[in-house]
Amino acid sequence: MLKALTIRHADMDDLTACHTIEANCFPPSEAAWASSLRNRIEQYPDGFLVAECEGRVVGQVNSGSTNKDDITDEEFKQLIGHDPEGRNLVIFSLSVHPDFQRRGIAGKLLANFIGHARDLGKAAIKLLCKEPLVPYYARFGFADDGLSSSSHGGAVWHAMTLELED
Repeated sequence: MLKALTIRHADMDDLTACHTIEANCFPPSEAAWASSLRNRIEQYPDGFLVAECEGRVVGQVNSGSTNKDDITDEEFKQLIGHDPEGRNLVIFSLSVHPDFQRRGIAGKLLANFIGHARDLGKAAIKLLCKEPLVPYYARFGFADDGLSSSSHGGAVWHAMTLELED
C-alpha cells in the first residue's frame, strides 16, 4: 500500500534521486545526464515536479517551455531555446523508480503537472513517447500526432499533444 504521497517542485537536493530514477527507467542512450537535470531544476523549477513518499523522491516529471510546435530539437533538452513564457510545455521525462511503479504515482504526477500547466496559462503540453505508451497518455487526453522525426537514443518516437485551451 502506498503511504502518503507529496507532489512538489524539485530543488537541488533532489538531483541525485532524480538522476537515479532517470538512469533506472531509461536506456543509457535515452536517459538525461545529471547535468541536464541540474540545468532543468536551476533554469525552470516551474516545470520540474517530484513525487515524494516518506521523505524519498520516487518519481519525477520535468519539462521546458517554448513557443515552438516542433519539439524534436535535441538542444532543447539542454534548455537551449527555452522560453519560460512560451505557450507550450514540453515534457522531457515522466518516470517513477522501479520499486514504486504500478502504484499510480506517474498518473498522479501527470495529473498534477497538467493542472500546474493550466495554472501557468500554457496552451498545450507536448511530449515524445514510444508506441506502447501512446494509449497511456491518451487516457489523460493527449492526442497522437503521429511519428516524430526525432531519433533520440536511436528509438522511434510518437509526438503527442494535450491542448489546454478551451
